[in-house]
Amino acid sequence: MGRMHFVGLDLAWGEKNNTGVAVVDADGRLLHVGAAHDDESIEAAVEQYVSDDCLVAIDAPLIVRNPAGARPCETALNRDFHRFEAGAHPANTENPAFRKPRGARIATALTLDMDPASSSQRRAIEVYPHPASVVLFGLDKTLKYKKGSVETRRSELLRLMTLIEELDKATPRLRVNHNVSWVELRKRVEAATRPVQLDRDEDPVDAVLCAYVALYWYHRPEDVTVYGDFATGYIVTPTLPAKLAPTGRHRVKPQPDTEELRARVAQVAALLDEAQRELSVIRNALDI
Repeated sequence: MGRMHFVGLDLAWGEKNNTGVAVVDADGRLLHVGAAHDDESIEAAVEQYVSDDCLVAIDAPLIVRNPAGARPCETALNRDFHRFEAGAHPANTENPAFRKPRGARIATALTLDMDPASSSQRRAIEVYPHPASVVLFGLDKTLKYKKGSVETRRSELLRLMTLIEELDKATPRLRVNHNVSWVELRKRVEAATRPVQLDRDEDPVDAVLCAYVALYWYHRPEDVTVYGDFATGYIVTPTLPAKLAPTGRHRVKPQPDTEELRARVAQVAALLDEAQRELSVIRNALDI
């Protein structure tokens, strides 16, 4: 059996746009960071890493069944992360892009199991870098490397890269500093003077964070929250510490099915009646 690999895909909406691709091994070593475009090039980039045990973390909706509005997982995640400006955008089938989500298409092509509760050795999960960065780096707000002036975006992206490099001291450990492609990526970001250059280089950085979320879940499943479920869609992210949770936040416990409970009570009552009758028969037979 081959080594476990953790793949991150910062998936673009269309096949002409840049998709970030990153791969980390079970010891946290960054093996690959780069970009791809169409589905075929993405699958080719990760093929050698997903043939054996793997966990592929995709920053894009995998399961979308609601015709309008937000998925339940987005509503739940946004309740926790809205104040950090790390909420998720709504995904629904009114948007043609989500009627057959690209992420699910790629996961299926790679024959990956998308159920977060599955025990399969080869899986794909949906992740979201913004809330992950809030938890992993203790941020008050998300870093603003997507919009704004070139100077602000470059500064914020470099800050994110530095924080990722500091995960070398985290648990689990992430080791990016000795990867040549990562070093070159940082140099390109430092030298960027145009928005298009930052657009190109932010995607691989996000992909590394996606791969780390997969690694984090593998090593620390008790510290990860799965918002939603396989039936309605889900997002996996490191759990927001209680001290950072919104005031008054509490997890809603599933409500019992009262009809089912009534039926069970009736069933147990009938069994008790039958047992009582049987006991009377036995006592009469024994004359006690």
